[in-house]
Amino acid sequence: MLHAVIMAGGVGARFWPLSRRNKPKQLLDLTGEGTMLERTITRLEGLVDSDHIWIVTNAEQAALIKELIPSFNEQRFIIEPLGRNTAPAIGLAAVHLHHHDPEAVMIVLPADHRITNIEQFHYCLHSAVEVVHDSELMATIGIEPTRPETGYGYIQMDTTGIRVRENVYPVKTFAEKPNLATARLFLESGEFVWNSGMFVWRADTILNQIREHLPLWGVAFEEIEKSIGTVKEKETTRKVFEAGKGISIDYGVMEKAPKVAVVRGTFDWNDVGSWDEVWRLMPHDENGNATRGIVALANTQNTLVLGNKKLIAAVGVSNLIIVETEDAIMICPLDRSQEVKDLVDKLKANGQEGVL
Repeated sequence: MLHAVIMAGGVGARFWPLSRRNKPKQLLDLTGEGTMLERTITRLEGLVDSDHIWIVTNAEQAALIKELIPSFNEQRFIIEPLGRNTAPAIGLAAVHLHHHDPEAVMIVLPADHRITNIEQFHYCLHSAVEVVHDSELMATIGIEPTRPETGYGYIQMDTTGIRVRENVYPVKTFAEKPNLATARLFLESGEFVWNSGMFVWRADTILNQIREHLPLWGVAFEEIEKSIGTVKEKETTRKVFEAGKGISIDYGVMEKAPKVAVVRGTFDWNDVGSWDEVWRLMPHDENGNATRGIVALANTQNTLVLGNKKLIAAVGVSNLIIVETEDAIMICPLDRSQEVKDLVDKLKANGQEGVL
């Protein structure tokens, strides 16, 4: 059967001060269109049965999600005892799906994407499901790039050989986030797509690949699967995650796996990963400003202003991000929004956990 796994355990540090531990990024309405998690679930209508949608998160966020979406089946939460990056999170989901349904095909989706062309989105996922359903092939969704973006990883398609099927290509290589000059070369070549972090594979296939390339996690997941449904399940999972090292699914598995295909996605997609992306997505005034709240601007251009209760006034500035909450104000250049995470790390190191 077809299942969807939504990854919703992150804290969204790049969206501080709005994103907090008690209300992380995926539970926020950043663009005025509803929370990203709700929109992710809604996008699956007509593609995956609601009883086959799973959410991977931690216990605290599961409680918050249940408040936000009371109708969500709490039996479909997969709880991470500790955050260990995407490979362990996906492996834990695969273990539960394989136990529940040995023939399970998994669609893995982050909870924080914005996608508009839903029909084309479904078409791409259908293509991926068809190529992995009866094979050991693993598929990822690559997004047709529209600009030389330095904030995304890239996937190089092998366009010289035989396509797997229409719009599906063998993967030649994965590339980390490039500098601007390299990103321009990627765009000009026509061989590279953005790495969306969306995957499709059989649950048994990804577990086999984890055993091959991350053997310690492979053994650990075998222990967890044996404990599912017993009184030892929670304790076993906790011990496994406490002992395991974090690693991403791209670095740990996808870059090493022998059979990987990329579906060339042409739907409208944004990885809403930082404040500059929110500025791009929101409506702009004639000066390129995007605002919410009580705002007064004069001679100000290309600036994102998100207010809470106070009047925010700006004069003669440009290319800034200004975000106000009840207990914090954050200001940074628009082109340095990725560094908000570094600020959060510094606050944590300084013992200022109360504002996180």
